[in-house]
This record gives sequence, structure tokens and C-alpha cells, in this order.
Amino acid sequence: MATEVSTPRVEAATPTADLQELARRHLWMHFTRMSAYADSEIPVIVRGEGSYVYDEHGRRYLDGLSALYCVNVGHGRAELAEAAAVQARELAFYTNWSYAHPRAIELAARIAGLAPSGLDRVFFTSGGAEAVESAWKLARQYHGVRGEPTRTKLIARDLAYHGTTFGALSATGLTSLRQPFEPLVPGNCHVPNTNSYRWAEDRDPLWAADAIEERIEFEGAATVAAVILEPVQNAGGCFVPQDGYFQRVREICDRHGVLLISDEVICAWGRLGHWFGSERYGYIPDIITTAKGLTSAYIPMGAVIASDKVFEPFRYGDEMFTHGFTFGGHPVAAAVALANIDLMEREDLPGRVREHEGALRAMLERLREIPIVGDVRGAGYFCAIELVRDQETKETFDHEEAEDLLRGFLSGELFRRGLICRSDDRGDPVVAFAPPLVAGPEQFDEIEAILRPVLTEAWERVQRR
Repeated sequence: MATEVSTPRVEAATPTADLQELARRHLWMHFTRMSAYADSEIPVIVRGEGSYVYDEHGRRYLDGLSALYCVNVGHGRAELAEAAAVQARELAFYTNWSYAHPRAIELAARIAGLAPSGLDRVFFTSGGAEAVESAWKLARQYHGVRGEPTRTKLIARDLAYHGTTFGALSATGLTSLRQPFEPLVPGNCHVPNTNSYRWAEDRDPLWAADAIEERIEFEGAATVAAVILEPVQNAGGCFVPQDGYFQRVREICDRHGVLLISDEVICAWGRLGHWFGSERYGYIPDIITTAKGLTSAYIPMGAVIASDKVFEPFRYGDEMFTHGFTFGGHPVAAAVALANIDLMEREDLPGRVREHEGALRAMLERLREIPIVGDVRGAGYFCAIELVRDQETKETFDHEEAEDLLRGFLSGELFRRGLICRSDDRGDPVVAFAPPLVAGPEQFDEIEAILRPVLTEAWERVQRR
């Protein structure tokens, strides 16, 4: 059974009809085709409880995406709201610019105690993109103060998403997101990802790792600051690493004096069954970026976790990391993060993921019976299925077909039937899942009960084209 949580119901202050009208007139939603709601309702979510959310009409939805890979402890945790209220009454805000406050100090120590060995320095941000932006700047300045100012470049992977601020977007390997804002920050380059579903069967399983070394050598090692990788790559559909991949990458980075950044904005805080995704795959990076599940998104917060090696040049003398954010380490956010970690430890949510991830995976594997399901992949509570025209040949869909399949049918139909997940064609078409860590077999059965008939109907639609 899923972990039960309870939250008091709070009625919306604004009538439903007014909310729709106000949203159309004033709210500019993120990554949203606003024209899609010209003649249809905007989904307005008004409350949440456990693995479920409710819209303005009282309809219940299984939140199979943890909102956006982030509500790890589930919705409606009153103790997190209470932690925010208590802190706001005591000290609502003070800056970390040359000052400290108790909650930032306590949280930094708590994170350092959970992070991989040697990652003991925590620099707070307001979210994930800011964490990635900060990590690249830190890597560049680290090399600069050590007498290697030409080390400025960042190597990332094809299709990887690292955020939308200019530096993070430059690391992002998605052409459709990059092109509208080019030229981007110079010094970014990309290498193949680990999507072995699209590889030749006889390909060396570590060729994608070796491609990183080839790119470092091509760029010139003396110009490369860092490599940034997610433990499991989100964009493209939960690409997991091959056995030994991160160990090879660690060796390559050490050989060439390049820092390894583990982007764990999604993959930390129990999502993969461990506090940090790098723990699951047995590697120790130089820098970790994190956000989302740090507070379970009850309030915005992110962090850069740096190794003692990276901090060392800033320890003595006049050097400082010339970077910061007004709200980095916000007292209220830090208090919520501490309460969030307390809750995760008390209920052993990372252990819960390890206990039940097999059931989630087995449910998705059963969907291979439907001809449109080509691949099932992922780790922990972070999985995706790839959709294909032909299982045997792995033939995918063209742009028009994918548009009709995902936006024209799947996304809306799954939501209509009460399931929130993510239909995505950044790469080949996939449906992604990242339920709250409190979910269990009961919720997985609900997902299958909705997903199976919708995918079956999707396949029938493909056949009729």
C-alpha cells in the first residue's frame, strides 16, 4: 500500500469561471502553446494529497510525474508547510552574501553528510537551472585561479536537458530549445548519449564514454573545464548508463584534468532509490547540481555541492567565487528542505523506491504486449516507454505522426482518464513516469489500467493512418 498522507481541503477563493478567464487574460504558462487553450479549458489544479491531485471541478488525477519530477514526498505534507510558517515567523529572510543564518548552516551540513564522500561544500541557488549555471561558472573560475584560464568549455550529451538560463541552455543538447536563442554561450559541445536501444548490437558498450575522451582531445584538454552528465538522462526518455560507463568517464576526466559534474536536479533525493543518483552507479563526481526533490518542490531551492578539491583554491587568500543569488539559501526554503529530509529519513523513502521499483518496471514491461511499445527503460521511480511504428525494426514516427500521436491524442486522453505523465518527442516519442516516492503497487496498477487501453487505442490510430 502507498504511504498515506492527509491534508486539509482548502476551497479556491476565486470561482472556477473567473479562474479560467483570468488565466486566459493574464497567465503566460511555461513551455505551453497558449493557442491550445483558446477554445478549451486550462487545467487548473487546486489541491493535492499523497500521489493524487485534484482540479477545480473536484476531479482526481494520479500524479505520475510528481508534478515535474519533484514532489518526491507526495502532496499535502502539512509538516513541510508548518516548517515554513515557523521559520517565516522567526526569520523570514536574510542573505548568504557575507552572512549566514542557522537554517542554511544546518542544511549545508545535512547535505554534506548525505552526499558522496568528499563533497562537503554547498552553494545554494533558487533552482536547478541556476545550479547548473553556477556549476559551469565555478568550474571555469576553479581552473582560472589555478593558472589554467583557457579551460572554459563544457561537454554535455546529445538530447540532454540542463535548464533554460543561457549557460544551462548552452549545455542543453536539444536543437529545438537552443535555436530560438542563438548565439548561445561559446564553449559548449556535445557527445553521444547512452541510448543503447538505438545502437548496433555489436557496438562496444562503453563507446559513448570513450566518445567523451575523443571530444576532449579534439577540443584540446587545456580548453575543457568540465563534463556534465545526468546519472539517468531525462530528455529522450530515461537513458540509463551502461555498466562501467561512469567509472570510465571518471578515469577520462582525471586523466585530462577535467571536472566531472553530476547533474542530479532530478536524480537525487530518492528518485533512483538513493540520496544521490551517483551513489546508485558507484561514481564520485567533483560537483553535483541538485534542486526539485531537495524540498519536494514545496518551495523553490537548488544547490551546488562541491568537492573539497574544488573548494581548495577559494579557501585561503583573496580568492572568492564571484557569483551569487539574492534568494540562495533562503531561510524558509532551508527550513522546508530540512523538514523534507527528516520526513524522507523517517519513512525511508529511498528504501521504499528500492523495494517497489521492480513492481513499477514489471508493470511497464507488460505493456510490451502492445505493438506500439518499443522499449522500456529507466531506474528507480524514473522510467519511460518509447513508442515505435514497428517493434521488430524499431521504426519510429516522423514529425507529423509524432505530433498527432502525442499532442493530438495521448497527452489529452491520458489526462482525461485521470493520469498525469509526460508524452515527449524531444528525440523519439516517449511517455515518461516519475511518481511520488510514496506511490506503490496500488498506484502502479492504476497507471496500467489507464495506460494500457490508451496505448492500445493509439496503436489502432497508427494502423488507420
